[in-house]
Amino acid sequence: MPTVYNVIRRPLITEKALTSREVEGSLVFEVAANASKTEVKQAVEHLFNVKVASIRTANVVGKERRRGKFAGFLPDWKKAYVRLKAGEKVPDFAAEI
Repeated sequence: MPTVYNVIRRPLITEKALTSREVEGSLVFEVAANASKTEVKQAVEHLFNVKVASIRTANVVGKERRRGKFAGFLPDWKKAYVRLKAGEKVPDFAAEI
């Protein structure tokens, strides 16, 4: 079983993720590809001291990239949408940028 520090790779700070944080009170993370919803929930609750209401995950297929005539692919990765329980304070990742 991976540690909580290996489960969450990084927060995704995109326009869509910031909007969902303000509207729904949810966070978006890039997580380890083999991480389960239970492991993601335990990691978020341990690292940020919040209570999680629900988690949705999505496997993102890597995009094709070209460098001249050579083509390759970016690696596949997993995304987790974490909704916090009502009344929980959302950590502000964008303030540190």
